[in-house]
Amino acid sequence: MSNLYWLTEAQMQRLRPYFPKSRGRARVNDLRVLSGIIFINRNGLRWCDAPVEYGPPKTLYNRWKRWSDMGVFARIMMGLAEQAPDNRTISIDATYLKAHRTASSLRLKKGGKAA
Repeated sequence: MSNLYWLTEAQMQRLRPYFPKSRGRARVNDLRVLSGIIFINRNGLRWCDAPVEYGPPKTLYNRWKRWSDMGVFARIMMGLAEQAPDNRTISIDATYLKAHRTASSLRLKKGGKAA
């Protein structure tokens, strides 16, 4: 039994309208790359720890970075939320969110005084 995560074809059909148009060369397999990105984020892994079934880690990272900068993932989330039946509230499970200790608002300012 495999522990890898794979999007279904039905899920891909819902996501495809939000993908940016390909310029020049065809993109690497969207199903494989997006499944890999979800697997990495879901499990809190480093890009270099991606299972080989998802392809090269650099490909996963480059797609994630480029599409994040372009707002593709935000548009996907907004679009899917708008399609929710009966205007239900969509929530994010915070157990997958992580914050680094340096992200705290209690960091010291210059001179050693608290903010």
